[in-house]
Amino acid sequence: MPAQANMSPQRYARIRQLLSFRQPTLTLCLEQVHNPFNLSAIIRSCDAVGVHELHAVSYENTEMRKDTAMGSEHWVKTKIHGTIEHAIDHLKSQKMQVLVTNLSAQAVDFRDIDYTQPTAIILGQEKTGVTAEAIALADHEIIIPMVGMVQSLNVSVAAALVLYEAQRQRQLAGMYDTQQLSEQVCQKVLFEGAFPRLKEICDRKGLPYPQIDNNGHIDENEDWWQKVQLTEKMTNT
Repeated sequence: MPAQANMSPQRYARIRQLLSFRQPTLTLCLEQVHNPFNLSAIIRSCDAVGVHELHAVSYENTEMRKDTAMGSEHWVKTKIHGTIEHAIDHLKSQKMQVLVTNLSAQAVDFRDIDYTQPTAIILGQEKTGVTAEAIALADHEIIIPMVGMVQSLNVSVAAALVLYEAQRQRQLAGMYDTQQLSEQVCQKVLFEGAFPRLKEICDRKGLPYPQIDNNGHIDENEDWWQKVQLTEKMTNT
């Protein structure tokens, strides 16, 4: 078996621990947030609290994830939507309550929301905030109370505050004590994150992703390995 078919026991245990804490029923939806520093900070916050998939509405920059994830793309997936309407339809089809950060008379304190429910939080563009369409389609408007001269926080700071309140509530409810991701999803993340070179070969060749055993080793038959090695030889020729 090739050396690249194994990962260290420590790395396997670390990734397994990460996957055991992932919260597939908690997500953000970024509406036209393009500043790379903000995006990078938001992705890191998502990873820190266990968000599995981040959603983004981007009319111009569909390569957002590749440019800003800074290596986190293996651990926090990003789904791009063409319109906010499509994004919210997708989130509601997953039975999520959709919240939107907005300064208005209808907005409630973000800490008064029950984040143990499947939840998606929409954050808007750095200068103009969320669109009227997002506000109209959301279930609730939320606000971060402020008593200073400024009326809004940086979008990455706002994201972190709301996410950590969601994490606090979910920890108290024991939602981090039981793995929520399916084993099929865990296997996919294990392979993509630990074996990026082999993932590229599989994607290019159309090969199925292999099974990862409990020791962090790729568990596949000789036929699969021959197809992988043939692809490598053709690429290097």
